[in-house]
Amino acid sequence: MSDPLVLHPSDNVAVLCARAQAGEDPLRLGVPLAAPLSAGHKIARQTIAAGDPVLKFGQFIGRATADIAAGAHVHTANCEFDNPEQAYAIGADLAAAQAAIPVVAPVTFDGYLRADGRVGTRNYIALLATVNCSATVIRRAASEIESSGLLDAYDNIDGIVALAHGTGCGMAGSGAGFEILDRVLWGHATHPNVGAAVFVGLGCEVMQIARMQSHFGTTGTDRLHALTIQDTGGTLATIDAIKAHVAGILRDVNAARRSAQPMSALRVALQCGGSDGFSSITANPALGVASDLIVGQGGTAILSETPEIYGAEQLLLRRAASGAVAEKLIAQIKWWERYTAQNGGSLDNNPSPGNKQGGITTILEKSLGAAAKGGATPLTAVYEYAEPVTEPGLVFMDTPGYDPVSVTGQIAGGAQIVVFTTGRGSAFGSKPAPTIKLATSDRLFAQMPDDMDLNSGDILSRGVGIAEKGCEIFDLIRATASGQPTKSEALGLGDHEFVPWQIGAVM
Repeated sequence: MSDPLVLHPSDNVAVLCARAQAGEDPLRLGVPLAAPLSAGHKIARQTIAAGDPVLKFGQFIGRATADIAAGAHVHTANCEFDNPEQAYAIGADLAAAQAAIPVVAPVTFDGYLRADGRVGTRNYIALLATVNCSATVIRRAASEIESSGLLDAYDNIDGIVALAHGTGCGMAGSGAGFEILDRVLWGHATHPNVGAAVFVGLGCEVMQIARMQSHFGTTGTDRLHALTIQDTGGTLATIDAIKAHVAGILRDVNAARRSAQPMSALRVALQCGGSDGFSSITANPALGVASDLIVGQGGTAILSETPEIYGAEQLLLRRAASGAVAEKLIAQIKWWERYTAQNGGSLDNNPSPGNKQGGITTILEKSLGAAAKGGATPLTAVYEYAEPVTEPGLVFMDTPGYDPVSVTGQIAGGAQIVVFTTGRGSAFGSKPAPTIKLATSDRLFAQMPDDMDLNSGDILSRGVGIAEKGCEIFDLIRATASGQPTKSEALGLGDHEFVPWQIGAVM
């Protein structure tokens, strides 16, 4: 069997590269395993006394709750979360991070240059419900348009997407919850991957279309249309009005053409979901290399999922570009500590049952692997959920760890591509920005061939270098940005994965 991986000389655990049977001795310590263990799980390299730290990646991932013998399984039965160290060394690694920005020859992708200077990777027509009351109307209108064949003659239109959600009324008309939905809807309607958008409301909801337009000005509004069910004459009349409007704009939307555009125009959202013990060893660090290459091209890589960097935030803060950037990230971490406590939870509730079955024990371990997606370059900016992303480089957006909610915020912020690593397997997809899914293992890539776009498991099975795999991911991002369809696009995923973050009372 393959030797277990030791990820840092100071680690007191090693990671199994292949399934081990009961009676086997993977570390050759003369201590046979008492039970079989799946690949991705940890075994002790030495005796770990109760109360001692458990180290992986050279970092603290938890504390032993009982004496752990050398060669024994290290997991939830004998290792638990403990509060991480928060004595941050802000900017300590900034010089090294600046040196890590690759010096690369500029390359281009074929994208849709919009009037505001931004560049789309797709050309969708979007129907957006301002309130749940109009959700069925936009979904039925989109379905009828698609089934009619109306779009078939327009090769430069990628489709019509219905972006419905479960709120928009029964909520405060100000505050965080309102502002988030406001930003999400506007960010999708004016997204560079959207050639035209139709807002559809009921008419009496809190989230009023006119108020939204007054917040954001006129930028991009030449592609917007709005109507309400009450003013249009009811459900059927509104469906007919949407269909008539779409039919009338198809020629103009289809007039968009792809042209060579700089990679600096790309904002790439970084995601992981259904993580396993290999996520931090294969796909995530390889995506980190690709992220660095995006930054080297002058583009933007958007790291998110605040609960899933908890305990690893110090690695980002050490390369923060300024004290202000660092303080904003620290404030978000503190907010999440309060938020989970107020709701009777803990940030260590984040590893899911699937994560744990895949070998991840605590949120600290998961976070260290998740942060690897961000590569090694400086952290240049920190954003609120769905806030427009304007700064190039590696940036961070505050989002929950729940994938649909997180991606919805990243796309609203302007991401035109999503790259999603998974170890347990994910059936996720997104619109109007396509999702590329990276498998962490050969097993997963073979098991879910219709969902996985690229295999990172050959880093372990064939010795492919992480840098080489990162270049392969970068090339796939570039091809996808130029129009190559992803597996999730072929499956039609994305309409129902639009899930704005809902904060505040439902009234």
